[in-house]
Formats: sequence, C-alpha cells, structure tokens
Amino acid sequence: MQRTTDPSLTPASTTTPSQLFQPLTLSQLTLPNRIVIAPMCQYSAQDGNANDWHLMHYGSLAVSGAGMLVLEATAVSAVGRITDKDLGIYSDDNQQALGRLMGSLRKLSAIPVAIQLAHAGRKASSHLPWEGAAQIAPDAPRGWVAQAPSAIAHAAGEVPPAEMTPAELAEVKDAFVAAAKAADALGIDGIEIHMAHGYLLHEFLSPLSNTRSDAYGGSLENRLRYPLEVFAAVRAAVPAAKPVWVRISASDWAPGGWDIDGSIALAQGLKALGCSAIHVSSGGLSTAQQIPVQPGYQVGFAEAIKQATGLTTIAVGLVTEPAQAEHIVASGQADAVAIGRAALYDPRWPWHAAASLGAQVDAPRQYWRSQPREFSKLFRGAAVGVR
Repeated sequence: MQRTTDPSLTPASTTTPSQLFQPLTLSQLTLPNRIVIAPMCQYSAQDGNANDWHLMHYGSLAVSGAGMLVLEATAVSAVGRITDKDLGIYSDDNQQALGRLMGSLRKLSAIPVAIQLAHAGRKASSHLPWEGAAQIAPDAPRGWVAQAPSAIAHAAGEVPPAEMTPAELAEVKDAFVAAAKAADALGIDGIEIHMAHGYLLHEFLSPLSNTRSDAYGGSLENRLRYPLEVFAAVRAAVPAAKPVWVRISASDWAPGGWDIDGSIALAQGLKALGCSAIHVSSGGLSTAQQIPVQPGYQVGFAEAIKQATGLTTIAVGLVTEPAQAEHIVASGQADAVAIGRAALYDPRWPWHAAASLGAQVDAPRQYWRSQPREFSKLFRGAAVGVR
C-alpha cells in the first residue's frame, strides 16, 4: 500500500484537539468524527442478497471507530448490477437480507450506517474482478443487455449498451426512489447516490458517454438534467432529517471528458436541491484515462468544490496516513475523509489514527483490554476490572 512521505504531514501535537475527530453533522445526522468508511463492492451477494460474508465484513468495519460506515454500491435494479454478485435492494428478498444485516450491525455498534444506491449503466453484465472484470456478452450465461444514455460501449470490442428510452429513464428514476424508501424503512441513516466511476449517472454527465439529442444530452445543462432529476426524486422520497448526498467523479482524466468545471456546476445544482454533502472521487468512465496516482491525488477536487459551493465535502483517494487525513480536514480542504482500501487492509485504522492524533474512539467493551498502555485514554469510557 502506497504511503505518503510528505514531511509536512507530521502527527499533530496531542495538546491540540484533532480536527479529524470533531463531530460532523449532515442534515440532522451527527457523525462522532470525520472518518468515513467508503463504499467498497464485495461481489459476494447471491441474487442481490447480503449473506454471511457481508455480516462478517461489515461487522468488522462497524466496530472500527469510524464516524460513518457506507455500505457498498447497492443496485436499484437487477439490470443495474455491475456483476451478478452485486448487492441489491430491488426485491423483497434483498430487503429482508439487508434487514438482517442491519439488525446485526445495530447490536454490535452505534456507528451511523449509510447506503450507496447505484446503477451500473453500460458497465453492467461484467465478470467478477478476480475473473478479469471483462464484459459478459448479453447472450452468454450470466449476461444481460446493459442500459446507458447512449449506445456507446465502455471498451473496444464490447457489445454496446441499449440507449435508454424516455420510459426507461422514468423506470430507473422510480427504482432509485423505491430503493431510497426501502433503505429508509430499514433504518439506514443516510443515502449516497452513486454518480461516479463510469456508472449510469456519471455516464449522463460525461460527453464521452452521452451523445443524446434530446433534453438529456448535448449541452452541460442537458447532461446535468437526469442526474439532478434522480437526486431530487430521492431527496423528496425520504424524511428531510435524513441526509442524502452524492459521490461523483470530478474528472474523467481523459481529453474531452467530464471535468472540475462541470463538477462545480453539478454541485451547485445539487446544493439547490438540498444535497447534504458531496463525496469527491474521480475517473472510471474512460479506458483512455490517465490518472496521476499519488497520495491525496483527488483532494484538490474536493477543495475546489468546497470553495466554489460551500457544500460539505468528503475527500477520498490514497488517504492512508492519520497525519495526512488530519491535514486535509484541519486545513479546510475537505470536511471529512473517506478511506476504502486502507480500511480493508487495516480495519482498525480509526483506532490507530486516534492514537496518533491524541483523540478518542468508541470501541467494543469486549476489546477494551486491548488498549495499549501508552494510549490509556484511547477508548472512550473504557474500564476493565481484574479477577
């Protein structure tokens, strides 16, 4: 795992309260700190249903000490899955399985739990990552016809998706609304709408994937229209107290593609509709992308959007060190940081960050005995008797 070696990002003095561990409020949901576990697909569901893997995986992350846990990209329709092993929320069975998962998480931890609602668009009908992630042809076993703004394949040699009709646009929007209502009924605390990484709503935004000639294609205003309509419908479908936000790709990193100027315009439109925050990632739409990967390489996008719009921002992208995360929040580049792969590699990352920054986290009572002697106040409220 790549680590930052920037000498300016040294751990903060323990006499200075860590800004990373200050509360953050989204709508009427207050996070105990500003570390977010990013949504990370597990490709382990059966017919969209969460199972024992998800219980183990999310159970571990629920006791991580993070401020919020976001469940992986959860498909709003079967056609909207990336793979046939994606998590779903489109059927009664899906919702019952998610209900069992949420019931277990609530017994383990008080961590706020959000869900990322998603539709894969033209990147649907794919093999699992450990099978190579290539497209599965629509007429092959486990394959189906993907939906997209335009009949443009994601990669050379792939079968193009079907361009969505007006009726299909309405159906998918309704699917997002139904999914949001289901999530609310399950007691999920927040909703993130996936508009990033080359999936359906991102495809509407980018001129590389959207060549429609109707009101949903062409000009920037037209390309913003459908994603904003979906957001507005979801926002209206759940209580105002429940935060609804989006994850975007701020740049396609490809010539002629989606960029930071468009992202700022999108963020302004979302803010006007009551968006609680914006989670800023990048890339994923074009096979021609050239991404300058380095620690914190996407943070500048989050900072630009925050400065231009005032929206609460969540930065993500090779944020691996506590001092690095502290610097991002304390300097005002973003309001929170999301960790993904770093959390898979080290599910106790927030514990270690708190120890490094002189802060406290909530930990399960069963683990209080693990508190290191040199960090005697790390676990909030910890007290252990000896017999």
